[in-house]
Amino acid sequence: MKPRIFINMHYMALGGAERALLGLLNALDPERVEVDLFLNQHTGEFMPLIPKHVNLLPERRGYNAIERPMKAILKEGQIGVLFGRLKAKWRHGRYHRSLKEPYRSFDSSGFQYVADCVDPYLETLYDLGEYDLAISFLQPHNIVLNKVKAKKRIAWIHTDYSVVHFNAEKELPVWSKFDYIASISPDCTKAFLTAFPTLEDKIVKIENILSSTFVRQQAELLDVSDEMPGNGVSLLSIGRFCHQKNFDNLPFIARNIVNTGFDDFIWYIIGFGNENLIREKMAEAGMQEHVIILGKKANPYPYIKACDIYVQPSRYEGKSVTVREAQMLYKPVVITNYATARSQIKDGKDGVIVPMDNEGCARGIVNLIRNNELKQSIKDYLRAHDYSNENEVEKIYKLL
Repeated sequence: MKPRIFINMHYMALGGAERALLGLLNALDPERVEVDLFLNQHTGEFMPLIPKHVNLLPERRGYNAIERPMKAILKEGQIGVLFGRLKAKWRHGRYHRSLKEPYRSFDSSGFQYVADCVDPYLETLYDLGEYDLAISFLQPHNIVLNKVKAKKRIAWIHTDYSVVHFNAEKELPVWSKFDYIASISPDCTKAFLTAFPTLEDKIVKIENILSSTFVRQQAELLDVSDEMPGNGVSLLSIGRFCHQKNFDNLPFIARNIVNTGFDDFIWYIIGFGNENLIREKMAEAGMQEHVIILGKKANPYPYIKACDIYVQPSRYEGKSVTVREAQMLYKPVVITNYATARSQIKDGKDGVIVPMDNEGCARGIVNLIRNNELKQSIKDYLRAHDYSNENEVEKIYKLL
């Protein structure tokens, strides 16, 4: 019999981790393994892109209540998970009040509190039988650890631990019980081991699996000229509207671009989240004509193809999937100098790293816009190199 693999993910919304999961699912060979995908919720724009050879397991009560609105799960009578989430909120608040200094970065610790507190109210998945390998693709990792029968278990790191607030005392007991911990880049590994030095022996490097063939095929499926008419230079950024992606500062970066004397550009944003905050910042910066929010897009690749420069202005990243996809479409890429930036691109060869501050970021973007020789050099480099890495899937087979 073929080895059986179980994979757990929250849902299939528009996000880098979800696109990385699609890369893994497409790379896994159905002739070599059987793959069961368990989504806590059957929601998200990427649901139709799940490969046909992957067995999508039915959604289950309890699991589908972990992240949905509390009013909705109360109406459904999912009292146990509701109580667990309320208990997590109280315990997380108590933890914050105990801190000697308030955290100054994004707080990821709440996810672990929820996972720990709802765990007792989730049924096991033992009826699915025993798997040869169980994969937890996104934190928190309690489901694969406690609810699945498996010979081996692996948990993924998608976060740069050097720039987020976390509760090591809560997370360490979970991470330490996995057989392997997959890191997507050397910088992610370094930051993770600074936080959890005792786990070094469990680390295996498995990069986000991406296919340039798939990306280029998807890029040809839509004509987006009505939405991106190509007036002036087209900049594009993609991501959730959240603290990490730094889109709240994007209108001010755009204003600094205008202040350099260059105003023949439009900066498009694809994504979802707190759109009102970005629109408030657009109004504050007076950039409504230069910054346009396109909203959610199930297929972002035609928009990447249509842009002149792809910009990732993030505060932090593990390893941005969208940056690699833009490179596969031969687009000059600008990323801010977040902690893992130099593990993402070679500055001046396949992209440009610019300062994190708004003025420095704007200056770096304008320098690239005006440097036609550098832009062409980057495009030539990208065309000469293959950014696909489907062979990373061999590392999964070796773990079996």
